[in-house]
Amino acid sequence: MLHVLIGEDDFSLRQTLENIKKGIGDLAALLPNTIVLDGRTVALEQLRNVCETVPFLAEKRLVVVEGLLERFEPSRKNGRIKSFRQADQAEEIKKVIAIAKAVPSFTELVIIGGSVKTANPLLRELSTLTKVASFPLLKPNQLSPWIENRVKQAGGNIAPRAVTALARFVGNDLWTMANEVDKLVVYTAGRRIEEADVKAVVSYAREEKIYEMTDAVIESRSGAAQEALQQLLQQGMAPAYLLASLSLQVRTLFLVREMRASGQSRREIQQKLGRLTDFQMSKAWEQSEKCSPARLRELYHRLLETDVSIKTGKMEGEIALNILVAELGQRGSVPA
Repeated sequence: MLHVLIGEDDFSLRQTLENIKKGIGDLAALLPNTIVLDGRTVALEQLRNVCETVPFLAEKRLVVVEGLLERFEPSRKNGRIKSFRQADQAEEIKKVIAIAKAVPSFTELVIIGGSVKTANPLLRELSTLTKVASFPLLKPNQLSPWIENRVKQAGGNIAPRAVTALARFVGNDLWTMANEVDKLVVYTAGRRIEEADVKAVVSYAREEKIYEMTDAVIESRSGAAQEALQQLLQQGMAPAYLLASLSLQVRTLFLVREMRASGQSRREIQQKLGRLTDFQMSKAWEQSEKCSPARLRELYHRLLETDVSIKTGKMEGEIALNILVAELGQRGSVPA
């Protein structure tokens, strides 16, 4: 049987793949009969042979091919695909379709693609053979119901304000969201999850306070910066962790500012930086408007000096961090 799974929502896509595995039968018997191929480089004859190989001591064989659809994505070079390349691709697509049509009854063939366009010629052909399961990133109005359902599946209950807070802090990274939901269900031990629980448990909620401190430092609000620092220290955050977080935020701000100056969009920047959630990107975008390159360089150098002072034993971590935040919070922005 042929399955085609595409989309940027990798969490939902992988959940569907797990359901396909469970539907095949005994997972222990399936394990030695599962093979994953890199579709970007696999020879099509190898793919055919793998699909036709009889399973070992089991009824079914699972063949997962990742990256095959991307291999046929339309090229953007000069706005068109060169004719000779089109001919090559057309021939390869015919071979893939022939393999897909001839998949034996004992083989489950799963073709997985990430960010694949509807104009993809292989996708168009495969869609005539089977229903394509698409998993786009959740839209903002879809995220809250997803959170509520995930909490319910985990055996918990969640307040509307807690749902809103989770959506704001984590965004549509469902791998992270699922992990945070599971932590909250365990943390609340049967009672309803409240907004305060989210702020206490979710890592991005605590990170927001670090952003507040960074904001105050950038805007030379010494009192607010020191107040935020004390709250973070009281929550048990280590000075070394806070210093590393500040350094990472300043570095991210510098990159965002540079990429914005080169004309790149917010979405392009987030994709290239990769590790940023919607919440982190939103904060970095806002803060990059407030700080000149000169001020960012000053912040980064002072953070480096403090880190060296702590690591060489010249100053105790909490004292050094307090002095750093106080000094930086008192300074006005350096001219660009």
